[in-house]
Amino acid sequence: MSFQNDTVLVTGGASFIGSHLVEELVAADADVRVADDLSSGETDNLSAVRDEIEFLNGNLKDRSFADRATDDIDRLFHLAADHGGRGYISNYPANCATNMALDNIVFESAVQNGVEKITFASSACTYPTDIQQERQRLQEDMVSFDERGGAYADETYGWAKLMGERSLQAFHDQYGVDASAVRIFTAYGPRENETHAIVALIAKAYAEQDPYQIWGDGEQTRNFTYVKDITKALRLANETITDATPVNAGISEYISINDVADAIFAELGWEPDSINHMTDKPVGVRHRAADTTRAKELLGWEPEYTLEKGLAETIDWYTDHRDKDYVRENLETLLHER
Repeated sequence: MSFQNDTVLVTGGASFIGSHLVEELVAADADVRVADDLSSGETDNLSAVRDEIEFLNGNLKDRSFADRATDDIDRLFHLAADHGGRGYISNYPANCATNMALDNIVFESAVQNGVEKITFASSACTYPTDIQQERQRLQEDMVSFDERGGAYADETYGWAKLMGERSLQAFHDQYGVDASAVRIFTAYGPRENETHAIVALIAKAYAEQDPYQIWGDGEQTRNFTYVKDITKALRLANETITDATPVNAGISEYISINDVADAIFAELGWEPDSINHMTDKPVGVRHRAADTTRAKELLGWEPEYTLEKGLAETIDWYTDHRDKDYVRENLETLLHER
């Protein structure tokens, strides 16, 4: 992949995924600009490359700021969104709905400023929820805009992401801009906050919470995908796909929450005396895993990180950057405020 001498904008670039992407683009000799309102991102996430990028702090729902951010840009990675873990998207649907306005403002501004390539960070939440009660790997064509009843997204956040894909397709169709959408499946890794599943489970174990709390019965599954695999898929999509075709970025394994917790206990060398399965908490769909056939065919992409390797790197980062006493004292706040 060559981004050398390209001017690249990453919206939401101070976020968990965005900051990893920014580092990789800088390493690829791109001229990188980040636009972020720091509502969930942190400038510390960009500390390794802060002197090598341009950083703009502002709200992309403000058209004048979006115009400034997209001015003189060749490639756009649009990751900015109001989002959080399952608890957040369940409790703040109106916040998540504002993503529809955000996406359209960014796309329109980018097209009018002559941006050549747009890659949209979409989500596995675009998939119909009723087909995720049994183990069935999700294929991109399970979402359709051409058939009646072809879409049934996961909560308001999922509908907003789906509408973002539809809007991007429309901008491609009308203006000819090269476009791609990557459906991200349950990303995790260093710099993610405690409102998301794996880092929440790590935080509880690090704080030695006992009884240890797991939302639901713990047998719900996800295809936890390490952040470096996600960012590679984003870069490949930007290079390769031009017609707004969506691709999955996720592993094809079904991994239960209980299994993740056990792996975390083993990595930390600690385990609780008892586990409290909190069946009154929101857990989302029962099972989720990606079919990666299209990503393999179009991008040559396959995930490289096993859960064990990804967990080890994430736990190393977390324990290096979080004081144990602080996590214990503020655990409930960390788990619920993004």
